[in-house]
Amino acid sequence: MQCSTLCILLTGSVLSLGVSYTLAADSQVIEETLVAPPLAPPPIHRDHPATVVIHLRTEEKEMPLADGVRYDFWTFNGTVPGPLMRVRQGDTVELHLSNDPHAHMSHNIDMHAVMGPGGGAAATVTPPGQESILRFKATKAGLYVYHCATAPVPMHIANGMYGMILVEPPEGLTKVDHEYYVMQGDFYTTGGDHEPGLQSFDMKKLMAEQPNYVLFNGREGALVGEGALHSKVGESIRLFVGNGGPNLVSSFHIIGQIFDDVNVEAGSLTNHEVQTTLIPPGGASMIKLSTWVPGTYLLVDHSITRAFMKGALGQLVVSGPLQPQLYQKMDQPASSAASSVAQQKDPMAVGRRVFTQICSACHQGNGMGLPGAFPPLAMSDYLNAAPKRAIGIVLHGLHGKITVNNTGYESQMPAFGGQLSDDEIAGVLTYVLNNFNNQGGKIEVDDVKRVRASGQ
Repeated sequence: MQCSTLCILLTGSVLSLGVSYTLAADSQVIEETLVAPPLAPPPIHRDHPATVVIHLRTEEKEMPLADGVRYDFWTFNGTVPGPLMRVRQGDTVELHLSNDPHAHMSHNIDMHAVMGPGGGAAATVTPPGQESILRFKATKAGLYVYHCATAPVPMHIANGMYGMILVEPPEGLTKVDHEYYVMQGDFYTTGGDHEPGLQSFDMKKLMAEQPNYVLFNGREGALVGEGALHSKVGESIRLFVGNGGPNLVSSFHIIGQIFDDVNVEAGSLTNHEVQTTLIPPGGASMIKLSTWVPGTYLLVDHSITRAFMKGALGQLVVSGPLQPQLYQKMDQPASSAASSVAQQKDPMAVGRRVFTQICSACHQGNGMGLPGAFPPLAMSDYLNAAPKRAIGIVLHGLHGKITVNNTGYESQMPAFGGQLSDDEIAGVLTYVLNNFNNQGGKIEVDDVKRVRASGQ
């Protein structure tokens, strides 16, 4: 035992599994309170190292994957991603990893912030109903991914077992108004895209690297509507953005924003005025931006099919007065903050925004669609024959053959129920009905609520 203890102290590695080893602890002991994503723990204001005690549990849990689709996730602390941990460079971290007694298998944790064999994976193999304790020194500042590394490792990650730990430098990070935590991941289901019901993991699709879904924070629409990120005009935001993978690289972008500062791969190199940044699987980036113009901005993976067809889409909602000196639609006069709020509530204004940001990507800005690919919304006999039928199509998608204006289409429209609010769906359908030489009419928010509640 003495020899083992000496070897561990010399290498800086740490251990658990019921064996009592000692790593020199700091005098102050702090029990960290974890919060669910997309929230982040508050900044650290200590000027000295401490021992930070963190409790994580692994839990196999059925949760929504998309609107009408459920999935058996494997999680840290019941969320995908697992919570963001926040410590200071030089801290001693004492991590308690427990595994739910009802779990079907062992789990562990590989922390990229750990300087030691396997990132702690070998020291934290935890059977169902048991707990492992890992103690390590946070030696290098940065934003680091953690994930389960139990074989088969790709399967555990693909089921949602990843998160991040932030190791702040001693001087801390620059002050911002908001901090948010976002992780991208790719998911592989036995059923087809948006096939309703409970879906299970598909190993063949994983091996082929052909995911059904590419998502922010583990669910289509997790960062949309009520889950959207928020800021005000003139405020600053720091995003802790990671990529759990297991396979796809992320090209992270916010439509209508330019990043002020990007810590490349969350390291010490900082780029400025960046439009899109690459984040590899198992990697991260710290992004700082300023919000100057009100409106709704889309977070996307700019491998853009993933955003509009596979779910890698979020929203940043910026409130406040219009800024005509920076951005102005020329067919509308500049107005006050009060009129800006009124405009945001106007169904036609909401519908115009949603159509421009989402629908026009396939159906084109003039609503004419693309021959052989996307049906027209302009002068659409299919839409005008049953306007309220379109509510279910927007909510749940449409797959299969349809005929529009005497032309057949093999429709592959994705579901947007997890990405758009009831107000946005009512607004965009009302906008389309009253434009592009359609017959007019109005879809009420209550109409959308009823269809959503019915699941039809």
